Amino acid sequence: MATDMNKAKFSMYQHVVKRLFDFLIATIGFIVLLLPMLCIMMAIKVSSPGPIFFRQERYGRYSRKFRIIKFRTMVIDAPLKANSDFTDMDDYLTPVGKFVRKTSLDELPQLINVMRGDMSLIGPRPLADSDYGVIELRQANGADKVRPGITGLAQVNGRNEVTDAEKGAYDGLYAQRVTFMGDMKILLKTIQVALQQEGINKS
Repeated sequence: MATDMNKAKFSMYQHVVKRLFDFLIATIGFIVLLLPMLCIMMAIKVSSPGPIFFRQERYGRYSRKFRIIKFRTMVIDAPLKANSDFTDMDDYLTPVGKFVRKTSLDELPQLINVMRGDMSLIGPRPLADSDYGVIELRQANGADKVRPGITGLAQVNGRNEVTDAEKGAYDGLYAQRVTFMGDMKILLKTIQVALQQEGINKS
């Protein structure tokens, strides 16, 4: 009986409460951060040629593709490949992009993805075709059944410093038990990681 009740609570949070929480917090966050975001947009526009935003197809819930939105941090002729494959990333980052990426401010436009329902605040990071090894691991362990997040369990345990196998394992572990307390722990840990600038060079 207790197990059934726990499963019901888990399902209620994952499928109802979490989505309402995501939408509410993302909307409030977008309003509060609108002025700083406008300043970043102007800085990107005047500092380098090209669009303000970086848009790319990523794999979302059930491996369905959607277009992620981030602030552009690289020059327009930068090669399209996984960040972990770069050996000379600094050569492609714009002056503003270096700061925005280092402080994780490039992720802020993803609040729009959260409001749309493409993403959650907390969940496995949405991946591109170049990360298909991890995508296959997620499909195997059920991690693609939850919405991808702005931050997640793998991001607070090494970010791009962990291997693909470790990323897949962390994502599967998260998907097995999505809880409010678990999400809050990841959120607080994310703030700590961002302030300490651990594992920068993220996907």
